[in-house]
Amino acid sequence: MDDLQVEDVMTASVASISGEATLSEAAGTMHDRGIGSLVVPGAETGILTSTDVLGAVAEGRDPERTTVADLMTSPVESISVGLRLEEVAAMMTSYDIDHLPVRDADGDYVGVVSATDLRETIAR
Repeated sequence: MDDLQVEDVMTASVASISGEATLSEAAGTMHDRGIGSLVVPGAETGILTSTDVLGAVAEGRDPERTTVADLMTSPVESISVGLRLEEVAAMMTSYDIDHLPVRDADGDYVGVVSATDLRETIAR
C-alpha cells in the first residue's frame, strides 16, 4: 500500500446535488447510483453521506421537508489526487469521516475516496 495514491483507488466521478434538494431526493440519488455520498457544490460547498441520512431518519426528521443543506457537512475536507493512502486513512480517522472528495490542482472535484475503497484495497 506504500506506493498507492488516492487516484489509484478513488471513484473517478463526483455525484453532486443542490443544497435545496430534499433528504428523500438525496437518498434516492445515492440508491440509484450505488454511492454513499453526494457533494454539494457552490459557495456553500459541503458533503452529505449515507450516515447523515441514517442519522436524520433515526432522529425522526421528515425526509420530504429536510434539505441537504440542513444536514450536509460544511466546510468539507478534501484531498488531492497524489496523496498517499496512509495519509488518507489518517485524515479519515482524525476527522471521524468515511468520505473525502478529491480535487485536482485547479481545485475542481474529480472523485471521491471512501473508507470502503481503502478497506477493499487493503484486502487485496
